[in-house]
Amino acid sequence: MRHRLVQIGGRRLLYQKLTDGLKSLDWLQIIPVVVLLMIGLLFIFSTGKQIGSPVASQFWIRQLQWIVLGGGVWLVLLLVDYRTLRVWSPFLYLLCILLLVITLFYGIRLGGARRWLLIPLLNIRIQPSEFTKLALVLLVSAILSVPTANVNKIRYWGGCLLALLLPFALIAAEPDLGSAVILLSPVVCIIFVAGLRWRYIMTFALLAALMTAAVVINEKMQIYPLLKEYQKERILTFLDADRDIRHRGYNQFQARLAVGSGGAWGKGFSQGTQHTLGFLPQTVSNNDFIFSVIAEETGFAGGATLVAMYFILLYSILRTAFLATDLFGRFVACGLAVIFFFHSFVNIGMSIGLSPVTGLCLPLVSYGGSFMLFAMCGLGILQSIYRQRIRT
Repeated sequence: MRHRLVQIGGRRLLYQKLTDGLKSLDWLQIIPVVVLLMIGLLFIFSTGKQIGSPVASQFWIRQLQWIVLGGGVWLVLLLVDYRTLRVWSPFLYLLCILLLVITLFYGIRLGGARRWLLIPLLNIRIQPSEFTKLALVLLVSAILSVPTANVNKIRYWGGCLLALLLPFALIAAEPDLGSAVILLSPVVCIIFVAGLRWRYIMTFALLAALMTAAVVINEKMQIYPLLKEYQKERILTFLDADRDIRHRGYNQFQARLAVGSGGAWGKGFSQGTQHTLGFLPQTVSNNDFIFSVIAEETGFAGGATLVAMYFILLYSILRTAFLATDLFGRFVACGLAVIFFFHSFVNIGMSIGLSPVTGLCLPLVSYGGSFMLFAMCGLGILQSIYRQRIRT
């Protein structure tokens, strides 16, 4: 009888711990993440089925494998106290820099760029620039969350900019200007949230405007060209959509047609024609332009639902930032929110003509493993920040 009572008590204790653990999670963040992952899998399966090749039909299985791996990392990170990452941030940053250097010299060359690194033992490719985003956010957050830190002193904001400069240069040299520019957004955001005075903000804004003007004049007059020809063509095609529809602007033109042809409710799942018939290149239909496929097959209703999920996700991340009990957690959450926002905005903008084609994926939806792992790592850290807020 006593043994049975101990068993019942043990089960109740386990049930109570499980219940408390589930209650401590931020479900407002988990729900849109799960919905976005399911949408991504569904339409990666759809595009692979319509392409018809054996390799393409397996894309959704590979994506599922990355999701499972990312889910495991997410679970580990939400159980770990995120504040320990402050100590590890310099080492993670240096490791990412090392991987970027190796990629630059020994990476796989695809489309004229070295952005991927082959892991021989696992026979998988990773993109170190994606993990560098998280490492940079952690390092800058660690620098500015030191009790004696003052963002208005040059050694602190200057240190953050120096931490940005090295990975920016290495990623731009791959070349991957889109990912390099994205690194600017979380660093600027964290410095702003840390309390940078408005006179410095206005000064930096003026300097940025002058530098931009100088770059434009430099490229226009070809004094010392910094941009490669295809990069300039992307910008010019974005500014004039009809400039080169048959070549540089072809993908974006077909993407806009796909979105517009979806109407209010779409053509139906797996019934899209733009990528099925090859007008929207099938090589980009499951990653860069997956939003076009979703909008064509589900219409305005499906596209609006997708955008709503991102709004809820971003709201939950910013809420976590406000609820964080320390500056490190607040800065990390703000930096990750900015990365998710810019990836979502730029990727969807590419499909509707609001932004130039940069190759940035749609978070949690586009096919690809490296950004999926980065996203799940970041989301796991955010859950840890939220849980620690409840405990303290």
